[in-house]
Amino acid sequence: MEQRRRIVWSAGEASGDLIAAPVIAHLAASQVAPEQAGVGGPAMKAAGLSTWVGIEQLSVRGYVEVLRELPRLLRLRRDLARRAAAWPADLFVGVDAPDFNLGLARRLRRSGVRTMHFVGPSVWAWRAERLKKIRGAVDHMLLIFPFEAPLYEAAGVPATYVGHPLADVLDPAHFPKAEMRARLDLPADARIVCLMPGSRPSEVGYMGELFVRTARWLLARDPGMRFVLPAATPALAERLRALLGPLESGRGGAVRLLDGDAHRAIGASDAVLVASGTATLEVALLRRPMVITYRMSPISYRIMKRMALQPWVGLPNILCRDSVVPELLQDEATPERLGAGVVEMLDPRAAARVEARLSALRETMAIGCAARAAGVIEAHLR
Repeated sequence: MEQRRRIVWSAGEASGDLIAAPVIAHLAASQVAPEQAGVGGPAMKAAGLSTWVGIEQLSVRGYVEVLRELPRLLRLRRDLARRAAAWPADLFVGVDAPDFNLGLARRLRRSGVRTMHFVGPSVWAWRAERLKKIRGAVDHMLLIFPFEAPLYEAAGVPATYVGHPLADVLDPAHFPKAEMRARLDLPADARIVCLMPGSRPSEVGYMGELFVRTARWLLARDPGMRFVLPAATPALAERLRALLGPLESGRGGAVRLLDGDAHRAIGASDAVLVASGTATLEVALLRRPMVITYRMSPISYRIMKRMALQPWVGLPNILCRDSVVPELLQDEATPERLGAGVVEMLDPRAAARVEARLSALRETMAIGCAARAAGVIEAHLR
């Protein structure tokens, strides 16, 4: 009997775990039915991945933060390369986390393993010089934004646009506002704002207090406003609860702190204050008006700002090629300015304009990502 094909996966954060999981499930049910192992989180494991390393080992963000962890990350990458080559793997698929995964792909490609990368690095936003590095590391790119394929093909990197995975699962029809409020025991007639200060401890460290101060600023002007705050993990929920203090006091508080449930929280809301990242696309796909913000270490911010290739950082604005929703970053991110931005997004005329733009955006992205990606991967295994 012919030996089953083997795929090594490497996802670097929670969003990668969710993106890769349905592709792993599609492959597990395919005629090829490869063995699949590597670095992943709970969703990938549930889909059929044999986990060698937990995803939390790679979840580091920001130049200063990465420098502190660099020796450990380099050791981990060497160990994974040796283990994948010895298994032996037929194909390596890195999921996002390009600084880690492209180096791992390059090592494995030199040892004869075919390599793919799922979710292209933001060469259209900054660090365009990565294209040369990608060409030397990756046999094929799986891309989730429609404008990316021509950039990679022009650089000599074979690529396929497969649609965006979130667009296939986040249908606004499944998250109607009234039903989501009832499920979360939120007031039916209040103006509700969802607060999303990030899913990493470092993000909550830089932005948690800022979001709480913004909520206080808004409450001072509209005492009837209510807030919902979905915490990514129990540990972050405890940190946020300490920051909220009396604002979060069970059902009677102005802020409802949730254990997860981010999509229901977005659906229940009239507007969202959100940290830049994948969460902004989740909000966009659910067609909610938003204000995008971000804070990080001053050194990391200055480096990234110098390398930026376009005027936006939020995915909805980048994809629409327009300032559809406000962006307030670093020193511009004050409670007063963020609060004023939220008030703007709560205006019915502004909200209708934003929702129309986001509806058109979603139509270009909901094309069956997991099945398309699995099909490309399966073809490379034959």
